[in-house]
Amino acid sequence: MLDTILAKLDEIEARENIKILHCVESGSRAWGFASPDSDYDVRFIYVRPKEFYLRLDKTRDVIEWQLDDTLDINGWDIQKALTLLHKSNPTLFEWNSSPIVYKTTEAWQRISAIINRYFVKKSGLYHYLNTARSNYRAYLQGETVRLKKYFYVLRPLLACKWILAEGTPPPMLFRTLMEKYLDEDLKPDIEKLLDMKMNTPEVGEGKRIDRINHYLDRNIDEIEHIIEGLPSEDAQGWDELNEMFLSLL
Repeated sequence: MLDTILAKLDEIEARENIKILHCVESGSRAWGFASPDSDYDVRFIYVRPKEFYLRLDKTRDVIEWQLDDTLDINGWDIQKALTLLHKSNPTLFEWNSSPIVYKTTEAWQRISAIINRYFVKKSGLYHYLNTARSNYRAYLQGETVRLKKYFYVLRPLLACKWILAEGTPPPMLFRTLMEKYLDEDLKPDIEKLLDMKMNTPEVGEGKRIDRINHYLDRNIDEIEHIIEGLPSEDAQGWDELNEMFLSLL
């Protein structure tokens, strides 16, 4: 699959007249709990020739290249990416720390060296808490639940714990978060779910796991209370990002 993805990236560069600065896996494969039939969530950041940025008429700042049962490929223009970085968009921190890198450049390494300066702890906490809470309410409330959704609640919840303890963007890998911040008495249950998720083509429904639900109930409420008491943080200025953007053109 790597050769196929790299060939797709070459095709995108040629047809769109762009240069891909960084390309990674962003979904369950990067989180470390992919199923055997999980698709590939390929995400990239690109730059166009400088003349594009000086035009009055501009095309979209997103390229959506392919979406099927195997590949989901899309990317963001560097201008969009740096603007969102200034707002501490969590997606960029995840793409920057993905353990699966399909392509990168020296230019991206310069961005990567400064990216964490723009991480706003409170914004990141609200993002992950809202992700955990919305998935929890949507999928894990009945007597019978979609078992794989436990990971889509646990991972953002543990990401909140990481941010509160470390003050930095959380790592992508679920196991890193689990080993450091999940309660020891829950780890056997989660290991069983992990084994099922990673070795079964499609994990279906099963009986709600009350011990995990109690943990989620308690921690969602506790983390929300902590976040509400945190002070606001000042955003970084634009100068460094403007200089970085100009240097890429």
